[in-house]
Amino acid sequence: MKDFDAILDEHTRYLVRIAYLYVKNWATAEDIVQEVFVTYYQKSDQFRNESSLKTYLTKMTANRAKDYLRSWKHKKDVFFDTVFAQTKGADEEIIQKQQLASLEQKLFQLPLKYREPLILYYYNEQSIAEIALFLELNENTVKTRLRRAKQQLKEFFNEEEMEG
Repeated sequence: MKDFDAILDEHTRYLVRIAYLYVKNWATAEDIVQEVFVTYYQKSDQFRNESSLKTYLTKMTANRAKDYLRSWKHKKDVFFDTVFAQTKGADEEIIQKQQLASLEQKLFQLPLKYREPLILYYYNEQSIAEIALFLELNENTVKTRLRRAKQQLKEFFNEEEMEG
């Protein structure tokens, strides 16, 4: 049990940030990571040390986050957020927009197929080869997606400068 507590302490913050980059909601990200740790605890004997524990838990977190994005619960939450967002007061809307960092906003505007390699490359500091293996893609496909993601972010910021 002591070893499991050490694993929790070492990896929780990192995994919550990874999950958040997928689901865009801190509470949901925390729930996903909690589920990942429960699954790991129940099946830790299946971990074969073919990669580092951090890589293993990151892959579990990414997969669980993708499952959530495909789930009915997520689609229902998005629907209700859209419907009820119109009832928020103007002050609340302004405060919320001010709290969002510009880069985060732009990152989340990217399609998942571009956002994911970007996160893994810059945030998770994985190599092109590691990302290709993780996403089960060709290395050239990963390079293309990274290049397109960076280009789209650049275009977003250029548009913002012209508006402001």
